[in-house]
Amino acid sequence: MATETLSAAAPYIIQQNYAAYTEEQHGTWAELVGRVLPELQKHAAQEYLDGFEIIGLQRDRLPNLASISARLAPRTGWSSTPVSGFLPAPAFFEMLGARRFPTTTWLRSRDSLEYTPEPDIFHDVFGHVPMHAHPVFANFLEHYGRVCASISDPAILEKLGRIFWYTVEFGLIRQNGAIKVYGSGLISSHSECRNVVDGHCATRDFDLDEVLNTPVKVDELHKLLFVVSSFNQIYDSMHEAERRAASGRL
Repeated sequence: MATETLSAAAPYIIQQNYAAYTEEQHGTWAELVGRVLPELQKHAAQEYLDGFEIIGLQRDRLPNLASISARLAPRTGWSSTPVSGFLPAPAFFEMLGARRFPTTTWLRSRDSLEYTPEPDIFHDVFGHVPMHAHPVFANFLEHYGRVCASISDPAILEKLGRIFWYTVEFGLIRQNGAIKVYGSGLISSHSECRNVVDGHCATRDFDLDEVLNTPVKVDELHKLLFVVSSFNQIYDSMHEAERRAASGRL
């Protein structure tokens, strides 16, 4: 979808000035990757690890969004589209519905390796984008954006936001008898990932009703997260949530 057809998002879309990144910033990226990748190679979903290779992420250089998009487009139609910063909800949903993932281009400083209050390119690309190479997850994410873009009721959007939070941001999946991480908040945060791996976070099988009734807390490590059996499950759950929203039963 062309930029000019993104009416809500167009003012936020920018160009990534890749040449402006400094060697110090590339070094910070390398340090960030080096802190979490060894754990992820043991505990991340296979689809994330496959996506990491598919999109051509480098361990020691910041990602070039145009190159990543060129690899994604023929597989799932997604692109990593640079934006100026945090997007209002209508712009965010519009971009997801167009398979254009809003991607920040700034990188946290070395003294904020573990946490940054706003998403940066490490969270957005390292955390999110490898999953966009998986067709079912890619379809789910587009559908989520399209559904949310059609809704104006903040109470309904807040409920649907819980689906996003407990899948895209902090999702778990059971593979080969083990619980694996795939949500970007787990992938890009060493402490959140260890919180799950070390058993400090309760896990329950993903159930749409329970997810919809579990409020999001952003100021503490998670005490409960949900485990899907496959990515088809979240795609099907989003369709069920859409039906409930349309009939006033969400």
